[in-house]
Amino acid sequence: MATLTFRTRVAASPEALRAWHARPGVLTLLTPPWERVEVEREAAPLEPGSQASLRIAVGPLRVRWVSTHEPTPEGFRDVQVKGPFRSWVHEHRFLPDGEGGAWLEDRLDYRLPGGALGSLLAGRAVRRRLARAFRHRHALTAHAVAMATQRQGLPRRIAITGSHGLVGSALASHLAAQGDRVVRLVRGEPQGPDERRWDPHGASLDPFALAGVDAIVHLAGESISRRWTKARRGEIMSSRAEGTRLLAQAAAAAGVRTFVCASAVGWYGDSGEREVDEGDPRGRGYLADVVEAWEGATRPAADAGVRVVSARFGIILSPRGGALPRMLLPARLGAGGPIAGGRQWWSWVDLDDVVGALDHSLSHDDVKGPMLVVSPHPVRNDEFARVLGRVLRRPSFVPLPAFAARLALGEMADELLLSSCRARPAKLLASGYRFAHPDLEGSLRHQLGRPAAGGRDVSGDSNTARRI
Repeated sequence: MATLTFRTRVAASPEALRAWHARPGVLTLLTPPWERVEVEREAAPLEPGSQASLRIAVGPLRVRWVSTHEPTPEGFRDVQVKGPFRSWVHEHRFLPDGEGGAWLEDRLDYRLPGGALGSLLAGRAVRRRLARAFRHRHALTAHAVAMATQRQGLPRRIAITGSHGLVGSALASHLAAQGDRVVRLVRGEPQGPDERRWDPHGASLDPFALAGVDAIVHLAGESISRRWTKARRGEIMSSRAEGTRLLAQAAAAAGVRTFVCASAVGWYGDSGEREVDEGDPRGRGYLADVVEAWEGATRPAADAGVRVVSARFGIILSPRGGALPRMLLPARLGAGGPIAGGRQWWSWVDLDDVVGALDHSLSHDDVKGPMLVVSPHPVRNDEFARVLGRVLRRPSFVPLPAFAARLALGEMADELLLSSCRARPAKLLASGYRFAHPDLEGSLRHQLGRPAAGGRDVSGDSNTARRI
C-alpha cells in the first residue's frame, strides 16, 4: 500500500474548515483545472453514507469513480466504492494549530491495480499526479476558507445564466463554497431544485425565478468561435441583445439590486498600440457592433435604478474551455508560433481572476458600468506563443501567416486573432481588486499544472508530502 500525506496551515478554526468542506460546489472547486474530471454528484451536505461520483480520465479511458463519505472525530474520510484504484481511502483531518488556526491534513492510502507490476509501471507517475493535485487543492482551500471566514453580511441569492458553461460553472461553485445561494437559469427543463427555466428566444421567464434574488450574473449567449456566416452573425447578435433585454426588464420588475452582464473587449475593435480602458470609445467592426447592442440592452435595468456592470472579458485562460484548448494541440506539436508576425496585443485573463472579478463586482457597490476583466499585463501575440511553448517545454517557431488564418476562419480571423487590444483594467484596480494570476507564465503554469523552473510548484503553498 502507498501512503501520501499533505499538511497545510489555514487561517480558520477546525470547525470553520469542516463546515466549508460541507458546502455544495466545493468538490468541483477543488478539482484541478488541468485534470479531465467531470463531477457528476457531490457528497454535500456531508452525511454518513452519502456518495460522490466523478468521471475521470485514465489514459484514453473515462472511468467512473464513486466514493462513500464517513464522518470521523477529526474530520471525515472518503472510501472508494468503484473506481480506478484497487483500494482508496482518503482521510480529511482538521486539527487545531494552537494559534487560533487549523492544520488541514489529507492522508491517502491506496493500492494500484495489477499488484506489484502495476506499482512498478505506474506508481511513480500516480504519486506525481496526486502530489500536483493536492498542492493545488491545499493552496485553493487555504485561500477560499480565509475569504469565507472574512465575509460579512447575510448569504446572497444570485441567479446565473450560462451556469453550465466555462465561466458560469466556475462562478457557481465559487459562490456556493462562499455560502451564497445559487439559482441557475436554464433554457431546458429544470433538472434540480436550484434550477429555473427561462427562454431568451421566446422572451419568456418563469415569474418566480427571480423571487428573493439579490443579483443576476448573465453569461449566456451563442458562441462566437464558429465561422461567421450571415445566419450565424444574426444568431450571435440576437442571443446577446434579446436575452439581455429580457433579463434587464425582469431584474427591474423584481427589484433585483445588481445586474452583472458579460461583455467583451471587442468593444475597442483594433486599437493598435494605444492603451485603452473603460473610458475609451467603441472601435469599428462586427464585434464592436455586438458589444454596443449587448451593453445597450441592459438599459431597462439601469433606468429602474439597478446597479449594472458590463464585464468586458479578454481571452480567458483555462484548459477546460475557451481559446486555450484550441492552442494546446498545435503548441504541443511545436506549431504554436506567432500569428501574422505576432506584434498584435492580446488582452488575456486567468479564469480564477474572471471568477474573482465577478464576485468583486457583486460585492462592491461603487463598481458600475463597463468593467474590463483582463490582466493588468497584456502581451503581444509572439510573447504569448513563446511563453506557452516554454511552459509546455516545446518550441514555438512555426508561424501562422495572416492569409492562412483568414483562409481557415474568414472574417473571424481579423477580429479574433489579428486585431490588437492593449486593455488596462482601470476600474478593477481602482476599486481594490488584487489579481491572483496577473502574469502570463504564472497563469499558464497554474492552469496547466506545470511546475515553475527548478521544479517549484507555482501554487506557493506550504504543503509537505511524504510517502510511506
